[in-house]
Amino acid sequence: MYDYRQAIDRIMRQEVEAGQIAGAGYLLIQGGKERYFSVCGYGDREKKTPIERDTIFRLFSMTKPITAAAVMLLVERGELDLRDTVGSYLPAFGEQTVWNPQGEPVPVERATTIYDLLNMTSGIPYPENWEGCSPSGVLMDELFRELKQAQAGGQRLTTREWIDRIAAVPLAFQPGERWMYGLSADVLGAVVEVATGKRYGDFLREEIFEPLRMTDTGFCVPRDKRERFAQNYIWNGEKNGLEIYTDCNLGEYYGEDVSFESGGAGLVSTMEDYSHFARMLLQGGVYDGVRLLGEKTVRFMRQDRLSAGQKAALQWDSNLGCGYGCLMRVLTDQGAAGTIGSLGEYGWDGWTGNYMTIDPENDMIMLYFIQRCGYSSTSALRRLRNITYGALERLED
Repeated sequence: MYDYRQAIDRIMRQEVEAGQIAGAGYLLIQGGKERYFSVCGYGDREKKTPIERDTIFRLFSMTKPITAAAVMLLVERGELDLRDTVGSYLPAFGEQTVWNPQGEPVPVERATTIYDLLNMTSGIPYPENWEGCSPSGVLMDELFRELKQAQAGGQRLTTREWIDRIAAVPLAFQPGERWMYGLSADVLGAVVEVATGKRYGDFLREEIFEPLRMTDTGFCVPRDKRERFAQNYIWNGEKNGLEIYTDCNLGEYYGEDVSFESGGAGLVSTMEDYSHFARMLLQGGVYDGVRLLGEKTVRFMRQDRLSAGQKAALQWDSNLGCGYGCLMRVLTDQGAAGTIGSLGEYGWDGWTGNYMTIDPENDMIMLYFIQRCGYSSTSALRRLRNITYGALERLED
């Protein structure tokens, strides 16, 4: 007889045995209960350290939904207004420029807002240097090389110092013109610092991680937890296999003296910890009797916020059939996405393949955690999603 659990294990085992990943973890929560948890392979292949429930993973972009929650928490409290300009918190953003059709930086037509940042319509790019990318992306790449070199040399530039330098790079397009993945969430982390008068990591710990009992989540991995820290891997095409990734991609640095706390990519967490955050969103802002966000706030966070014109640029493979809002995708077209998932299902993933989906209709959360750079949209992941959805009527109490 067919068993969805065996099918899930088979997919993960095939990925590990084929050498595509070192290890993986899967967690399914539905109806307020944990339905299935499974691990396969190693958190550190070289040390033969198996993936466990408390393995600490680099979240990369799965940091972003947490940043969105932090911002909306301050919106609830009246400490931020979605129409506030970024420059009203970070003066370096008060004189922004944008490239005109002639390739010259000119003043923006309107100021970038908090709402632009939440929806990735700010025009602030990620560092890029490939044929056809925007001149803003090239300049940002040059800036990040400089900042990362300073960090590697022992300088500990703060979040504000990084973000103030980012503000000097001309925008790729006028604020609100279209969607583009970039450094918006990192800027939001600095906005939270100014609005609260606290370091971003301190605010997250006090207002989100401690209430949700996310004891292994933060911007550093303490020495006494290093044995649980999963190794990061990247594919070497010449060797046709995985190798350890040691470079710093976006300023990520997990030492106890970390100073740049990236709201877009800097956090580490465990599957257990992240499930607490996901449960809070699924349950309308409440986890284990503790209310973190209002129900209307969570409803706001899980809606598509892009216009048709803005959405035209949302064409990544992992975002096909989706809208976007509050730093997360929202499923709007099953056929385009190639999934049997429910409309309105939402979540995000990370550069190293970590993945979350939350489905209010089916009262369901699925987490899939791995550590391979640039492996966030795969056939294996789509198969796991469809296996999960196909099993919902078979789940037993």
